[in-house]
Amino acid sequence: MGTVEGKTVLSTPSDDHYQPVWARKKKRQGGLGGLFANLILFAVLAAVIAFFAAPAVAFFGIRSAAESSDVAGLARLIDFPAVRQSLRPQLDGNPAASAPAPTFLEDPIGAVRRQIEQVTAPPAPDVEAYLTPAALAALTRGEGRYASQRTGAAPTSADTPLGGPMPRPVYWGMNRARMSVTDEGGSATVFTFERTGPFEWKLVHVGLPDGAAPAP
Repeated sequence: MGTVEGKTVLSTPSDDHYQPVWARKKKRQGGLGGLFANLILFAVLAAVIAFFAAPAVAFFGIRSAAESSDVAGLARLIDFPAVRQSLRPQLDGNPAASAPAPTFLEDPIGAVRRQIEQVTAPPAPDVEAYLTPAALAALTRGEGRYASQRTGAAPTSADTPLGGPMPRPVYWGMNRARMSVTDEGGSATVFTFERTGPFEWKLVHVGLPDGAAPAP
């Protein structure tokens, strides 16, 4: 019972009042079930987005850690032995430098020749110059081979609008992804990431632009 503009009216009971208890309970469960289904759908969608965005997150994580000189953070995001192996042949111009050395039993002549070449060869370029926080930050900004000249503090996001150039996807697979950053001259530095977990990726290869390493 209620009043509308001073008149007394009788309120009409809802249909739920006449439904059996089991029907009302089922209706309430149906509403909760719909909400639960929407939550599951949202969680699945968020997981899919995170799955495909993880390599990009790793790239920006490297840039941020390098700018902050966070050595521990870089160690979690970069496979340094693999990146060193990828840089050596690009710096000395010898693609065979990245190949495993033959054992004496597999190739006696080749093993001896390789030992002689290692003794008589000129000093190889300094790979570590590209793996300092300042150099890694410069690589993520597309400075390519000139990143090795970065010394001291790493460049920060304030140095460049929007925190540096945005990476461009080059290849996206289930276990490997590549992104490139291009400098003003159009030369691209390519970063290859490899999956180490459901949402975890590590940098395993850096492809420098063509050309010789600049003199220090």
